[in-house]
Amino acid sequence: MNSTSVKDLQELQALQDCRLCPRHCGVDRTQKTGFCGAGAKARIALVSLHKWEEPCLTGSDGRGAGTVFFSYCNLRCCFCQNHEISHEGFGYEVTDERLAEIFLEQQARGAATLDLVTPTHYVPEILHALKLAKAKGFHLPVVYNSGAYETEETIEALRGSVAIFLPDLKYADEESAREYSLAPDYFAVATKAIKRMYDIAGPLQFAEDGQLQKGVIIRHLVLPNHRYESMKVLDWIHETFGDQVQISLMNQYTPMYKAKEHKGMNRRLTTFEYQSVVDHAIDLGITRCYVQQGRTADTKFVPHFDGTGVERPKNA
Repeated sequence: MNSTSVKDLQELQALQDCRLCPRHCGVDRTQKTGFCGAGAKARIALVSLHKWEEPCLTGSDGRGAGTVFFSYCNLRCCFCQNHEISHEGFGYEVTDERLAEIFLEQQARGAATLDLVTPTHYVPEILHALKLAKAKGFHLPVVYNSGAYETEETIEALRGSVAIFLPDLKYADEESAREYSLAPDYFAVATKAIKRMYDIAGPLQFAEDGQLQKGVIIRHLVLPNHRYESMKVLDWIHETFGDQVQISLMNQYTPMYKAKEHKGMNRRLTTFEYQSVVDHAIDLGITRCYVQQGRTADTKFVPHFDGTGVERPKNA
């Protein structure tokens, strides 16, 4: 049996006893679904050139990151702006071969990066598709854009395939993680995963035009009534990595989906709350930190999930 066949067999076994994420469902995804809802084939809700990602991912000319939005998620964030796909599963199943074509199509559109959004539960399919795409000339930097609720083993499997990791670090406190995402062990799990991401990608490497080639960008969304928890998140990042990672500090919280069912979450962030977290980053000596200005807490920034780009172009 050659090495390719061994790898394919390992991918199949991963789906037949799925332990890709910390939930460790152990279900046979060729027969049924586990916590996340994903089956044996990747499901995609939108393929687009996304101009609102961090500047170092969208190209110096702002042409956009080549986003591929995967359906389902292993977290249950009550305020998820992408709940149509993460919780409700809207999307279309594709074969690994079609997924490889989508990667190549994003490259042909001029995408600066290939941005895989919520990919955890489809890692075997993604790795296979990347192998197929690379055999046909695919060469974009691959961005692994996740909620960071990952196993170290799954992250390690991405070594050599992913250049840039874009994890959220959502919470520092167990209570928040339990109430808002049904993941009380989130901080312990996510911090281990992010350390492994850094081990793979290493310190930030930028091209001359400012585009990120390798490295880790850690996103943190400041939540209403949780500014001190956000400060704890920044403390951990700075103590662990110094300025060897990029931070993306977001003020765009919008009370969507089931946020109103949770006390204190049915409002937008105040300027004071966000600025106090920014000031804390400055006080820590953090210099690599994107901050958001103006009104970003608006549903107009939520992608329209309509299946665009998933089907093969008619002229292909």
